[in-house]
Amino acid sequence: MTTELLALDRTLGARHAAPVAMRSVRMVEAAGAAVPAGTAGADLAEFFEVAAWILFDAERHGPSYRLNRRALALARRLPEEERSIELLVLSVLSMQQTHLGHPRASLRTSSSVLARRDLPPRVAALFHVREARAHARLGRRAAALRSLAAAREMSADGPSDRDPAWSWWFDRAELDGHHGLVLADLGDAEGAAALLHAAAASDGGPAYRALFAADLGRVLARAGAWRETDAWLSALAESAPRMGSVRALNSLRRAIAAVDGGRRVPRGLRGTTRDLTELLARELPRERHGEGHVHHLPTEPPEFR
Repeated sequence: MTTELLALDRTLGARHAAPVAMRSVRMVEAAGAAVPAGTAGADLAEFFEVAAWILFDAERHGPSYRLNRRALALARRLPEEERSIELLVLSVLSMQQTHLGHPRASLRTSSSVLARRDLPPRVAALFHVREARAHARLGRRAAALRSLAAAREMSADGPSDRDPAWSWWFDRAELDGHHGLVLADLGDAEGAAALLHAAAASDGGPAYRALFAADLGRVLARAGAWRETDAWLSALAESAPRMGSVRALNSLRRAIAAVDGGRRVPRGLRGTTRDLTELLARELPRERHGEGHVHHLPTEPPEFR
């Protein structure tokens, strides 16, 4: 089940994988088997985490959060040498906390991991990125840039044999994309646009990376760069119905809203956003806009300590 979910999410995205993930979780829960130990326990923790990630990208945050917590509890029952999945769970929880407007909770989660000794370089870089995103949401420019510099430094030598297998997706494009989002939150639209464009242009990444392309449109629109916004949204119009990330679709809708609320918007751009709105409504009439948001995540759950 885990392998099939990963393949579906990578190629088609969370919008298509989320219903399958929910059915798979219900099948496992209906089986009612006792929690296994050893390798089987690690497999179950990974399964719940993969399902939780897919539901996060599908903006189904209630079930995603619950499954993340189950995966974390399972991971912490494993022998120390088999617990690397715990770090993946915490990385997703930290990102979810920032996404839902809880950057201080995200900082506590990421800082608790970064305080550990002897983290693999790629894992440490990932949590410095999570830290940077939270700092940026809090308006802490210097701290955010320091965290990004640390992430860049730890990623400079590329993958190492100490990196866990699950960290394969944290590459240069991923780092560029999140760097761009940090700069966007800090008000540097030009710097953000350059990095998001680089991330969006990378080939072969998972389907959720459509988020960086959608976020580029949002950044350009909020900056009032109307010519660039029109060109980028026009280019996205063809691929938008195939976007598998609901987070990306919601970001695209925020870009359209920024144009709709803008001043001195060229007529051509208003036509572009009108056509794009109609296209999304026609192709994705039942898409969720953040279903199941958990707006009051625990600020310091015992599981994160």
